[in-house]
Amino acid sequence: MAPNNAESTLPSARIRPRTGDGPLEATKEGQNIVMRVPLETGGRLVVELTPDEAGALADALNTAVSADAADQ
Repeated sequence: MAPNNAESTLPSARIRPRTGDGPLEATKEGQNIVMRVPLETGGRLVVELTPDEAGALADALNTAVSADAADQ
């Protein structure tokens, strides 16, 4: 069955290979930061952040770690 014109003009989804398991990593890609977090169930969560979002995340994580250290 041939696709109709509406279907053939839709943009294709970008296909990326699965990243698989691996270490926690953050890399600069273009102007953003891509963070890859390993999951307990396998695979990795991939999140793209702006530099401002990455800084806010770093602050939030530091606050959580400091609070955890104070509780112990």
